[in-house]
Amino acid sequence: MTINDAEDYMSEQLPPGVEVISTLPGSAFEIPAGAEARTIRVTLAPGDPGAPPHRHPGPVFGYVIAGEVLFELEGQAPRVLKAGEALYEPGGDVIHLQGSNNLEDAETLFVVTLFSEPGAPILTIVSAEELAEREHLRVK
Repeated sequence: MTINDAEDYMSEQLPPGVEVISTLPGSAFEIPAGAEARTIRVTLAPGDPGAPPHRHPGPVFGYVIAGEVLFELEGQAPRVLKAGEALYEPGGDVIHLQGSNNLEDAETLFVVTLFSEPGAPILTIVSAEELAEREHLRVK
């Protein structure tokens, strides 16, 4: 069975109303041994810039429920994620540069699941000095 055949088979076996939004091969991320999963709801008011540039201690998988997120990770061009779209961050050393509400007139809501060592902070703010040192990694 090819990968496409497997996906076709899986989609045929899903009950009505169940839809696969995204997939990511396990080789693309690493979940720390002994990690816990935390599911976090983020609500951004209209025009909210979101958290300043930061890192997460482990991989983050998410889904935009309502609105639009201007999403930018170090090494990737900024993009707008709309309701119904998924997001992924590898965590670790990669800086999450933007996660703002792209709408000035509506709230944006998304849910993420973070995998990390128990008790690790959800995010760590990056200093202005480090941002300046890593500016060459930002995609314009």
